[in-house]
Amino acid sequence: MRPPLELPSPETEGPGPAPTESGRTIGLLGATYIGIGAIVGGGILVLGGVAFQETGPSAIVAFAINGVVAILTALSFAEMSSTFPESGGAYTFAKKVLSVRMAFVVGWILWFAYIVAGVLYALGFASYGMLIVKSLWQAAFGSAPSWLVERAAMVTAALVATVFYSVGLIRKGSGGGRYETIGKVVLFLVLIVAGGWAIVVAPSGNVRDALTPFFAGGATGLISAMGFTFIALQGFDLIAAVAGEVKNPAKVIPRAMLLSLAAALVIYLPMLFVVSTVGTAPGESLGELSQANPETFMAIAVRNYMGPIGYWLVMIAAVLSTLSALQANLMAASRVALSMGEDRTLPHVFARKHPSRGTPMVAIYASALALVAILLMVDVSAAGAAASLIFLVCFALVHGMAILARRRSRTRTSSVAAEPHAEPMEKPYQTPWFPLVPIVGGSACVAMAVFQGVTVPEAGFVGLVWVGLGVLLYLSVFSTGAEKSDAFAEGNDPHLLKMRGRSPLVLVPIRNPKTAPAMVALATALAPQSVGRVLLLFVMKRPTDVQTGAAPQALLDAQEVLGQALTSSLFRGHTPEALVTIADAPFEEIKRVAKARRCESLLLGLSDDPASPSAQLLEDLINHIECQVAILHASVGFDLDAATDFLVPVGGRGRHHHTRARLLGSLFRSKNRTVTYFAVVPAGSSESAIRRRKRSLDRFARQEVPVEAKTLVVASDDVVMAITEEAKGHQVVVLGLANLGGRRSFGKVASRIARETDCATIMVGAEIETTQQVMHGLKRLPGTIGQGFG
Repeated sequence: MRPPLELPSPETEGPGPAPTESGRTIGLLGATYIGIGAIVGGGILVLGGVAFQETGPSAIVAFAINGVVAILTALSFAEMSSTFPESGGAYTFAKKVLSVRMAFVVGWILWFAYIVAGVLYALGFASYGMLIVKSLWQAAFGSAPSWLVERAAMVTAALVATVFYSVGLIRKGSGGGRYETIGKVVLFLVLIVAGGWAIVVAPSGNVRDALTPFFAGGATGLISAMGFTFIALQGFDLIAAVAGEVKNPAKVIPRAMLLSLAAALVIYLPMLFVVSTVGTAPGESLGELSQANPETFMAIAVRNYMGPIGYWLVMIAAVLSTLSALQANLMAASRVALSMGEDRTLPHVFARKHPSRGTPMVAIYASALALVAILLMVDVSAAGAAASLIFLVCFALVHGMAILARRRSRTRTSSVAAEPHAEPMEKPYQTPWFPLVPIVGGSACVAMAVFQGVTVPEAGFVGLVWVGLGVLLYLSVFSTGAEKSDAFAEGNDPHLLKMRGRSPLVLVPIRNPKTAPAMVALATALAPQSVGRVLLLFVMKRPTDVQTGAAPQALLDAQEVLGQALTSSLFRGHTPEALVTIADAPFEEIKRVAKARRCESLLLGLSDDPASPSAQLLEDLINHIECQVAILHASVGFDLDAATDFLVPVGGRGRHHHTRARLLGSLFRSKNRTVTYFAVVPAGSSESAIRRRKRSLDRFARQEVPVEAKTLVVASDDVVMAITEEAKGHQVVVLGLANLGGRRSFGKVASRIARETDCATIMVGAEIETTQQVMHGLKRLPGTIGQGFG
């Protein structure tokens, strides 16, 4: 046997030094800037004309009602963001409350929505910017070249803005765009003050006449205006997308969201009132003006009461608004991609950060490149409508998840999953008038989403195509790594199981009370008392010595075995439940109890004699039970809590990787342990072949356990001997059960290793899936994943 070849592991992909000790650099002012920068300006300047065209002066009411819905949605976002103060927004909420598969769908479409929103704002900046350049050129030279307003020039301007803000986000991740945000707010205030003065000096009766008829489009027009313009108040959710970088999130996030929405409404409603009353020329109606000039309606309306200077102020405000919104959406898209990369629902390289600034440079690059790719497409109008639809659907989901999270977590403690050294968080913000707020807000979002899908069917089509592409990518590329990483997180964080509505039950058949302590310790690690249960089962054969007034000997034996097992368990701090049943076929009874109790996992003991009848029945049992299986082979007195060194041989084509990751996550929850991944290559393999296997094993280990793990490769033609030799330096060996055509089996290798090694051995096998689940992997897409070890 060739001696093992040890190579240095590549540098761990992941975050570099954070800007501060906690990595949180955004305060209340910075978070509010992000919200205001994303909300204020672009929406009302682009969609104001559409609103007046649909409903006339009652566009004020449409924006006001949308403001109420946005505030209700912000309250649910605030509760979820302060409960889970991590970057990613709705993606993070879905990961915590639903499942990794559902989280991928939410994150995938949310990433797309932020990117498309950035595309629209980049093109909006280019449109207004090139129009300003054309006007200045004409003023200076008398005429302007036609190419200034052609698509090539606009795309170039949009690309320059995108590159500029991408570089800025890499250099500094604290939000940016402050000067643009302050500048546009000041300009809007000037426009409102000037409009107020115009109203004061207007002839008596003009204001009343301008507002008549108020509901020009009736109820239908009002609802249409609401559906088209709700996206103008989107942007507060970007604060949730960067929640992992916000200081004191329990207080800052709710305040920043409400302050940014309040600022938007304080600007929007007076601005709409001013435009409604003094924004039209004598004899002209709002509907006529908006229909004739839908894109430049606001600029023309302001020019009617301020003259040319008002027109130019609107143009400048439009440029500042679109730039700050572009920056905010690009930042949010990169944070969603960062979170997905950390969870491996997107390539893990997306989680790589700048070595000195701590900004997610790869996620920013990826988001910017995707934005540029869409920029170069001919038509983005359908994609823009799809983004609006997606935001509404995501908002409705957040309301629903807020209800689930509140009901599943009665103890209001913050959770930072899989962060053993995370700093404690304050008590999360709670939405008032619960559950009325999420029910009303969610219903309104669903209604507007349905309206958007019916009136703009292209939006639904684009959204479905994007989701379909994402599902194919997930199942073919990302699912293995994402679900293994998620399985480790589930095992490592019991609160995550609770938030997902999981309460795992581990069934432990007991025959020998001496082995019960080790079995119960492992079962408790898999199903922690805070969220799961351990059920000890003793199957008693039907007694033949039943006599009046005397207990059967079999019952006395059952009481003794369970009594000793419970006593030993309680002494070690474990509190399992106990069950005694009567059956002539113990293994058939185990199957029945596991099915009747809906056990998520079954923990069994392995005898030392492979030829014993019980060993054969055990093989049959693990192939006829659908839940996950763990089998422990250990000497009497084995103490799992004292074990710190684990060996994980890797090889074969078993389907147990997720189960093993969840088991390791459970074991690493209570204390720091060492894990070594071990692989065997054929004797005589070349040095280059061993190096390739070592690099592959490094990637495999980082994917399965997000902790520092050792890796080792040896060359040998006797796999069992190589593993048993290496096992002498470890306390526990973790093996996977073979999977042959959907049937679990000990296999010759695992069986020999378990019986020939001196240390304890734990063998794990995944649940048996149906053919439909194996072929399509879609059955549990909307629900929780990883039904098994907790």
